[in-house]
Amino acid sequence: MQNIFKKTLLAAATATLLAGTAYAGGHEEKVGVILGFTGPIESLTPTMADSAELAFAEASNSGLLLDGKVLVAVRADSTCVDSSAATAAAERLVNSDNVVAIMGADCSGVTGAIAKNVGAPNGVAMVSPSATSPGLSAIDDNGVFFRTAPSDARQGVVLADIVMGRGIDTVAVTYTNNDYGKGLADAFATAYRAAGGKITIEAAHEDGKADYSAEVGALSASGASELVVLGYVDQGGRGIIQSSLDSGAFERFILADGMIGDSLLDVDGGIEGTFGTLPGSESKGASMFNDVAAAAGLDGSAPYAAQSYDAGALIALAMQSAGSADRAGIVAHMSKVANAPGEIILPGELAKGLKILADGGEINYEGATNVEFDANGDPAGSYKEQEVKGGAFTTVKVH
Repeated sequence: MQNIFKKTLLAAATATLLAGTAYAGGHEEKVGVILGFTGPIESLTPTMADSAELAFAEASNSGLLLDGKVLVAVRADSTCVDSSAATAAAERLVNSDNVVAIMGADCSGVTGAIAKNVGAPNGVAMVSPSATSPGLSAIDDNGVFFRTAPSDARQGVVLADIVMGRGIDTVAVTYTNNDYGKGLADAFATAYRAAGGKITIEAAHEDGKADYSAEVGALSASGASELVVLGYVDQGGRGIIQSSLDSGAFERFILADGMIGDSLLDVDGGIEGTFGTLPGSESKGASMFNDVAAAAGLDGSAPYAAQSYDAGALIALAMQSAGSADRAGIVAHMSKVANAPGEIILPGELAKGLKILADGGEINYEGATNVEFDANGDPAGSYKEQEVKGGAFTTVKVH
């Protein structure tokens, strides 16, 4: 973990140095990028950060952002799970680094803590690409919090529909014991039971344990042959799956977004046939983002890469719409650039959007994920049904 974080910081420092060299004489504005570079989703966050910074670079390189301003990313570690550490990191971004907005955070618990304790009191816009707890829709955030990933209130329904649609009417459920896991488990259970499904056991699991055999034993003893795992790809959820495979308790698994990532494909025994949901689409915007990402050496299909690019793009466009890098202006203009009416802007078209705004026009940034914010700063979003086929996560259908 330490080496991964050092590499991440080195990459960020290098990018900042290059930006300063390329735009010597240009005025820089700092934007915070706070994600769990260590912790239970650390295999996902480097690509997420790079994707957001790709949008910053696209806006900066156009020369059109507020007459030539350059966005410089300042990275910080949310840890994903430690709210105190995440809050302290966000406070440094806001008070010491003087960032004008924040891309992040990632996991729901730390995101809510930052929004309430740092974002709201300081009037700093936050755009999370991956915090999905339903509870975040109603937090007292003073209007600063937005997210490009849809709420788990909807993901639970979509996942339940997929499971029932596959003829699976009995499951056991385990979830990580935090806001994200509990909220998603509740949404799934409510929808699944309403559709006629039976849940033999709902059990929370703690992250960070070396042995999950007791948890798997209880899940298996419930009599279900299918296991829903709502956790984190690099932590307890992975441990549950590995222990299940080792004991022969379960052979395939039903997952949600926090469990989908290429690192899970390395578990001993394999997870062929495992399926689940991941926010995303295969729209024109999604295809264009894949091309933009590929040109930059990134995997556009990686979990939350598209949502991260959109979060970064929205910050740049809101700044342009506001006419300055003023924190309050960015907050006030976020929905204005994300929602209709206006000319539709997709990935790779930020220069076009910046020019329209500079000329006094209106834009409707749909981006890679069909962004459209409701009154709570939530998008409706869509979900990819993914299944492990031939040793890789493959999109089966978009819901």
